[in-house]
Amino acid sequence: MDRPALADFLRRRRESLQPGDVGLPPGLRRRAPGLRREEVAQLALMSTDYYTRLEQQRGPQPSTQMLASIARALRLSDDERDYLYRVAGHGVPDRANDPGHVAPALQRVLDRLGDTPALILNPLAETLAQNDLARALYGDATARTGWDRSEIYRWFAHPGTARGIYPPDDRDRQGRALVASLRSAVAVLGPSSRAGELVRVLSRTSPEFAALWDRQEVARRFVDHKTLVHPVVGEIEVDCQALATEDQLQVLLVLTAAPGTEAADRIRLLGVVGTQDLAAHRSAPR
Repeated sequence: MDRPALADFLRRRRESLQPGDVGLPPGLRRRAPGLRREEVAQLALMSTDYYTRLEQQRGPQPSTQMLASIARALRLSDDERDYLYRVAGHGVPDRANDPGHVAPALQRVLDRLGDTPALILNPLAETLAQNDLARALYGDATARTGWDRSEIYRWFAHPGTARGIYPPDDRDRQGRALVASLRSAVAVLGPSSRAGELVRVLSRTSPEFAALWDRQEVARRFVDHKTLVHPVVGEIEVDCQALATEDQLQVLLVLTAAPGTEAADRIRLLGVVGTQDLAAHRSAPR
């Protein structure tokens, strides 16, 4: 771990950003350029003291999870992210298989979407980042760990809670779509990737998944019209549009409702409801 290099890099990157670059309001007059340390810490979901010690060459070696959070908070490019890992004394993770990596270009677009649900997904349907409305709709998907980060895994391993966001008559279609998208991911990433491992895990634990996998269906479907069910505001009809990275390994999914419709009103209501009761509703037995 190169403490001086790490500290200088963090400080320079923080000073090069403005609040608007990361989706924050301008706030009061600033005496120093760039973001404040507490703002970076807030974005990275860590204590201000921890982040400050890193900039002052006093902190412990950060974990790879911490580095991924810092890279997202500072909107680092792919090369900058790799450099961060190296000076912190860690090997550089494979971008295609790293569930903590968010494409900076997609993150910048997400930062500017505040009036409709939007989230960034990888080929395993792991939510890498989401805005407040997506968090109100789906819950805090970025807080999950292990295989539970994947919507595909949760759909078949925890059907009682994972499927509640879809109407009962649309769940068969959604299950098939998830399996078809996983087959596409395995074709791109290879059988030895995390996508291939997910297939092996679910084939052992879910007969339903195994039967769908045997159908040999393959597709990557993001553009769609669907109905989602929120436990407080009810059913919301949305159109799904996707913006993918050049390598197709990450996609920004934006959910919109037609202006002037009841669905649009319910999306606005999501901003009021927030996540206050969502965890309790989602965990209730069905």
